[in-house]
Amino acid sequence: MTAQRPTLAVFKLASCDGCQLTILDCERELLAIAERIEIAYFLEARTRTLEGPYDIGLVEGSITTEHDAERIRQIRSRCKTLITIGACATAGGIQSLRNWADVDEFVRQVYASPQYIQTLATSTPVSDHVPVDFELRGCPIDKKQLLMLIVDLLAGKQPRIPRYSVCIECKLRHTVCVAVARGVACLGPVTQAGCDAICPAYARECFGCHGPKESANPLSLAEHYRERHHDPRPLVHLLSNFNAAAPEFRQTAARLQSAPSGPAQGAN
Repeated sequence: MTAQRPTLAVFKLASCDGCQLTILDCERELLAIAERIEIAYFLEARTRTLEGPYDIGLVEGSITTEHDAERIRQIRSRCKTLITIGACATAGGIQSLRNWADVDEFVRQVYASPQYIQTLATSTPVSDHVPVDFELRGCPIDKKQLLMLIVDLLAGKQPRIPRYSVCIECKLRHTVCVAVARGVACLGPVTQAGCDAICPAYARECFGCHGPKESANPLSLAEHYRERHHDPRPLVHLLSNFNAAAPEFRQTAARLQSAPSGPAQGAN
């Protein structure tokens, strides 16, 4: 960090702006942080910008165009520490479903003048294109995790983001397990914590917003459901969602799709 207040820049690629809105939702906390950090570039919040280089760069969104790919290389060169925020930036986002479909057909169906649309056939995470120093997961990111991340960076510490599963958060909230009690297909056992287990608290399954946890094994989870006479196929829709391009999720979804009525072979 520099001797003066460290500089923060927030960039947007292909995304819905939800993670940037989470930053703005910090409100009073953001004002307190602004006393210790110079918000040098954040078009969602202010028109005034400062030229880089920047100490910390936050990037929302995935790479979906050649322009995105070039821009992220420029951003990387201007940021000492580069952090991707949200499912789009860390795993390609829900738009990564295009990776296994006919993008040209999508364009023809959606746009009146498809000849003017220039897009890549894939939506990929930032880390596929440049080195990333840290990833903050979620769709959108969690406000508390964001504040903890910034505070840790200002203190020169390794960010303290939990790597355990959503199931731990359910236990901490004393939430009845929807998978055990209701036989609902739930990604909680293989999803990284960070949302405070909101969906299970309202008797809904975990949708995997924060992506796979460390050493996630979704295929084993599918076999677990099958052994208890539950249909594991609903997991395909959950795995093919916010973090569809995350390797652990995509590989299991493909296995379940290729053998929807057979056993989930290969589980550990």
